[in-house]
Amino acid sequence: MPKVYGAVIDSQTRCMHYASPLDVIAIKFKCCGKYYPCYRCHEEAEDHPVERWKEQEWDEKAILCGVCKHELTIREYMAAGHCPQCGAPFNPGCANHYHLYFETKPNCGWK
Repeated sequence: MPKVYGAVIDSQTRCMHYASPLDVIAIKFKCCGKYYPCYRCHEEAEDHPVERWKEQEWDEKAILCGVCKHELTIREYMAAGHCPQCGAPFNPGCANHYHLYFETKPNCGWK
């Protein structure tokens, strides 16, 4: 399983900033290649700016389901509101922060 950095508070990648039952993903930050539960965890731990994923890079495995530890591509994550491996639902509120992670606004069907 990839290591998840930051203020992680449980085994399903919830952090001190976002800890609802649906907050079960971590994202690999393009700038450093490290998984963090959220942008705030990244800001607190790193001394470099965030690089956002370009749409042509959305086939990169950059999303980690905190429940089953399955890695998804960004495109797979955008296509489903849940983990395709274990069925764990993802927080639709994460869409409010997409501009922090992705250069192009994703057309996400489950938002």
